[in-house]
Amino acid sequence: MIPVPLLLLVAPAPMPEAQKIEALIQAVADLQGAVFFRNGSQHAPKEAAEHLRLKWKNAGRKVKTAPEFIQYCASGSSLSGKPYEIRFRDGRTVLARDWLWTELKRMEAKP
Repeated sequence: MIPVPLLLLVAPAPMPEAQKIEALIQAVADLQGAVFFRNGSQHAPKEAAEHLRLKWKNAGRKVKTAPEFIQYCASGSSLSGKPYEIRFRDGRTVLARDWLWTELKRMEAKP
């Protein structure tokens, strides 16, 4: 029997929550040709990402996990209560919350 190095038997450590949140924000910033809707206004993906980063910073200790980030910072306006939406290049529009949940699941499924 050929010995297997111990490193191959150890699963990689899960991604820290702050890294997951930053990856979600970066995924928004990278949405080429998309439009982010916030309180009836249209925003470019990079501008939307900066807004989400600011909301995360302002949330402080209230947001410790990626699911909390989606729930408290990235789902909708804390002022108007209106949900955030993303319209993709192909014209399809989705709730930002739903898209971010899908992105988070995809991220966590990666080996």
